[in-house]
Amino acid sequence: MLLPAHPLTGRGWAVIGLFLVGGIAMFAGLCSLDDVTGYRDGSDAANYGPDAPARRLARKPLIAGTLTERRAVRFAWWAIAAQFGCWGLALAIAPHRPWWAVAGTVGCLFAGFQYSWWLRLSYRGWQEFLLAFYGWVFVLAPYGLVTGRVEGFAAVLGLVFGLGPLLFGVYSNVNDIAGDRAVGRRTVAVLASPAGNAAFIAALCLLEAALLLAPAQLGYAPGWFAALMAPVIALRAGQFTLGLVAGSREILRARRLGIHTHRVCTALLVAACLINGGAA
Repeated sequence: MLLPAHPLTGRGWAVIGLFLVGGIAMFAGLCSLDDVTGYRDGSDAANYGPDAPARRLARKPLIAGTLTERRAVRFAWWAIAAQFGCWGLALAIAPHRPWWAVAGTVGCLFAGFQYSWWLRLSYRGWQEFLLAFYGWVFVLAPYGLVTGRVEGFAAVLGLVFGLGPLLFGVYSNVNDIAGDRAVGRRTVAVLASPAGNAAFIAALCLLEAALLLAPAQLGYAPGWFAALMAPVIALRAGQFTLGLVAGSREILRARRLGIHTHRVCTALLVAACLINGGAA
């Protein structure tokens, strides 16, 4: 999450804290309901069964038999209630309420648990967008609620962060094509040809690289920002080569590298914010 250049008031810190706790609750509820849906329609069994060690089957307790469906659903709804409570209170006490921050927060409240529940948005072609949207809201909305605006550098940091989960999720989708197609989950990997999907992932990598390189040239980021973030570009190129270049179809290894790359990227984004004295 981003910090402004000026010191936060007590109310500002409360908004940041409530948004953080609510975000954790959202992802807990979202993942729980996604697991229940995948368990019910059989897609998780298909996607995780053949290579359980590579995908760490223990992270799917319904399939592993260590958790009942009823307990998973009950936990999910408690988590979602916590998210609504925390984010609702954050909106109520926020020093500022720019329309885009309020709209993003409300949109995320309802699109979060419906990722694979009720409307099942991820099954209807929205998966890739939502993977990035959640991250964008999680970073930029509380910043807007605290400051009332979003400066160029803050926007750059938020947009880059949001692309991270998408840029390892698309590799999971390649591995999960058969299972997702069987249950009607319309991801780009399912709908496009292998070459088309590879081009889509390449475009995402280029978009991330542009967000890391261009802002310093355009005056939206400090001059040192591109050099600081260079390791992310190198890791992302290695991820693409590992997973999608002909003769190197190591999709799940590429996914793991994408997760590590996102962690490195997040650490560097935090460092950039601190070095700059805030996201302004």
